[in-house]
Amino acid sequence: MKLYRVFTFLFTSITTGLAAALIVLMLRPELFQGSWLSEHTANVAPVTGGPAPASYADAVARSAPAVVNVFASKLTRTQPNPLLEDPLFKRFFGDRLNRPTFKRQNSLGSGVIVNSNGYILTNNHVIRGASEIQVVLRDGRQFPARIVGADPETDLAVLQTAGSELPVATLGGSEQLRVGDVVMAIGNPFGVGQTVTMGIVSATGRNQLGIATIENFIQTDAAINPGNSGGALINARGEVVGINTAIFSDTDASHGIGFAIPIRIAKKVLQQISAHGRVIRGWIGISAQELTPALAESFGLRQPRGLLISGVLEGGPADRAGIRPGDLLVRVDGQEANRAARVLDLIANHQPGDRIRLTLLRDGKSIDVDIDVGERPPEK
Repeated sequence: MKLYRVFTFLFTSITTGLAAALIVLMLRPELFQGSWLSEHTANVAPVTGGPAPASYADAVARSAPAVVNVFASKLTRTQPNPLLEDPLFKRFFGDRLNRPTFKRQNSLGSGVIVNSNGYILTNNHVIRGASEIQVVLRDGRQFPARIVGADPETDLAVLQTAGSELPVATLGGSEQLRVGDVVMAIGNPFGVGQTVTMGIVSATGRNQLGIATIENFIQTDAAINPGNSGGALINARGEVVGINTAIFSDTDASHGIGFAIPIRIAKKVLQQISAHGRVIRGWIGISAQELTPALAESFGLRQPRGLLISGVLEGGPADRAGIRPGDLLVRVDGQEANRAARVLDLIANHQPGDRIRLTLLRDGKSIDVDIDVGERPPEK
């Protein structure tokens, strides 16, 4: 019986002590500074960066009014069935059924108003071949639009509408984008009306996708669907950082892999089309491919370096400068030629008449060749 009383006394004392310590810890944590608790939590890094915004409504409100729905229509000619050319068929029915017919096709996309003159950035594939274009603003106003110019090589086009008091988007800087930055896609997916989706920047500098000739895409997991093409990709401040262009999908629905053209490229296209009605790019008339380890070994290189010039256009700037197929392009104006997309961009950024220097490897020797840049022919 005495043992039971002793056990009861000890249990009550310990429980009361722990409860008292817990109450003191909650009410006066500063008393435990330098204690076991602080010693064992000293190496835990504090969370920094400030609280995340509870809503991105302000960012959307800043840019969404300048994102428009683009409705383009075109007439296509339908060829008659070859069977109608049969002489026996013509004998009974004549040529009435053998006449070509015309069909109106409609395409749906989005666009971004970029200045007070009514200029709108969109995708070339949205308005390609269109005979009539209408843009619808977020506030319900509808205006006709004309094509100022198009650039198939980047899949961009510039429209102009004559509406008054048009909202204008704020263009940001795509150069500062980092993987993990929050972005939002604004457009008109499937024609349901203006829609905002959110995600992050999944990657930058994506190329060799077969979407356009000049590729340097922002990849995002913000949902992009048919109808979003030409719409805005914005950052958390509401600045346009890209023009939504394409998705990677077998079903035409978003799988979390979407691509947008950086606004840096879109600004250049806008400036050129506004000034000249087309985009003027530098060109030297070569085709090149990146080196594989096997090709590098055949040239006596320990690792892939430079680009293999696989073709030279006869009579082009490179041909006149003496460049040959089989040369290795190592540098362009002192910059490493490590990627075909990078070299294309370096040359395209020059104006016709500029002179550039290429460093080549030929028969194991390094040579420098100066070339007068020509104008890149339009893509057919």
